[in-house]
Amino acid sequence: MTPVAVLVGAPGAGKSTAGKRLATALGVAFADSDHLVEDEAGLSVSDIFVTQGEPAFRALEESVIQRALAEHDGVLALGGGAIMNANTRDRLKGVPVIWLDVDLGQAAKRVGMNQARPLLLGDIRANMNRLMKERTPIYQEVSTIVINTNGLKVREVVDEIVKQLDTGVTHA
Repeated sequence: MTPVAVLVGAPGAGKSTAGKRLATALGVAFADSDHLVEDEAGLSVSDIFVTQGEPAFRALEESVIQRALAEHDGVLALGGGAIMNANTRDRLKGVPVIWLDVDLGQAAKRVGMNQARPLLLGDIRANMNRLMKERTPIYQEVSTIVINTNGLKVREVVDEIVKQLDTGVTHA
């Protein structure tokens, strides 16, 4: 059993929002790796970062994603940095991975002053820019479908994903 679709992308790309609607459109369950981590730890992502540090969060994230990729047969949204783990990237092979590509301005606007994103605290735009530059080549590497979400409504993003999943079209 594997997910019907895994969504990746920068913070603010719309993975959770589009993922929930995509799951509904496909008639399957939705899971978000950050929420799975929080359920497992009994702490918010922010609290894990503060009390245990990023390495502890990443280890738990990898474990939760490994399990979700083996057991979840719906739509799975991954945290923005999950794909930086080589083991996670290896496990994504053979799974439909949709990269919700978004430009810096749109992502920063969507994220705003969200305190639940510990890697973006401080200068949000500069931190987002750094993360996007670091992660973009990896998103490209793991994705089988690319959706540029700039200027699209959630419904349009979901419709495009469904169309591409149905037709097997990649990199639109």
